[in-house]
Amino acid sequence: MAIRKVARMGHPVLRLKARELTREEILSSDTVKFVNDLLETMNEYGGIGIAAPQVHESLSLAIIDYQEDDENPVPPTIIINPKITVLDEKTQGFWEGCLSVPEIRGLVYRPRKIQVDFLDLEAKPKTIIAEGFLATVFQHELDHLFGVLFVDRVEFSPGKSPIAFTEEYSRYLTPREEDDIGELDD
Repeated sequence: MAIRKVARMGHPVLRLKARELTREEILSSDTVKFVNDLLETMNEYGGIGIAAPQVHESLSLAIIDYQEDDENPVPPTIIINPKITVLDEKTQGFWEGCLSVPEIRGLVYRPRKIQVDFLDLEAKPKTIIAEGFLATVFQHELDHLFGVLFVDRVEFSPGKSPIAFTEEYSRYLTPREEDDIGELDD
């Protein structure tokens, strides 16, 4: 296993639509090694998710490692060739951060309930229905597979500050319960 260099905003690989993997590629030892590298990289940088383009590989593969319930931990979810269906158009806002956009936070509104159809590391079809914060985590990570960064989804309006450096965010913009928004740091 190896820790990979993370591509930062501005690198062209982050703007490409990632290539889907074939069944043979998914089942290869190279893919298993790559997934292990992704996991190690994500853990090194303290993320809750990572996508292949973030480590300079334009492949339709991402990992989510968000534990909603510490008492019943779920292993990291490996997502290959995903398709997203919005199940609830109502949006929710979270202050998002990203390994590829270090030291920046942005307020992003996304659908609150989605379905993700994908292949796992054994090339078997899987479906996950995610809502609330988990839906945002999935949408954020899977956006990377389509060349989209969270900063592309920040809505700007006069007099508002929907994007900030992490230090200023912590000091001045930390969400309050009455704001109905939260945080995501991938």
